[in-house]
Amino acid sequence: MEDKEASQKLIDRCKGSLYSAVIADTLDSLGYHNQIVRPGLKPLTSESVLCGFARVGLYMPVYHDDEEMRVYENEIALVDSLKPGDVPVLICHGNLRISPWGELLSERSVFLGAAGCLTDGCVRDARQIQDLNFPIFCGGTNPADTKYRGKMIMSDVPGEIGGVSVARGDMVFGDVDGIVIVPSSKINEVVKKSLEKVSKENIVRKEIRAGHALVDIFAKHKIL
Repeated sequence: MEDKEASQKLIDRCKGSLYSAVIADTLDSLGYHNQIVRPGLKPLTSESVLCGFARVGLYMPVYHDDEEMRVYENEIALVDSLKPGDVPVLICHGNLRISPWGELLSERSVFLGAAGCLTDGCVRDARQIQDLNFPIFCGGTNPADTKYRGKMIMSDVPGEIGGVSVARGDMVFGDVDGIVIVPSSKINEVVKKSLEKVSKENIVRKEIRAGHALVDIFAKHKIL
């Protein structure tokens, strides 16, 4: 999103009011049935909520290093170009031999105002990242560097993570239940409808606690 202030307000509202399940339901209702990243990518801490706009990096395996490899060149360039609200989405095609993310990249990203990171590879320096309170969703932890093992070959191009297509500017939302990708063209509509659904669910919750039958509640509010 181009308007930085509006983007940050949207991120704050989503993190404060929404959760992955309600966004997934909204996407389903709009005909987007393949926006949930396959289970397996987890937050470093269960309290983490990730919400921001995708910046995609594609990795390939490598098995050596030399002067021409320049293994860090593209990932450093991507991180240095991050804007407030950006989320690096580092696609390793499930390669858990590498940790394309660690403490120093997190430190730089925090300074730049990035919103977190999503990768289907691993991360390292987990304890230090947790101390930064920087949301990370990943395939696991592994102390292995990318050097000798993997290299970012392209950035800001379309990709696929966990079976879901993702492109620059798509909204990435993750919490303890999982991760959803919202196409950039649908962000405002999905957020609006998700907030409306949350309001209805809050009413329904009160009626459930008051002892009303589910069949009557769901028929009345039509939230299913």
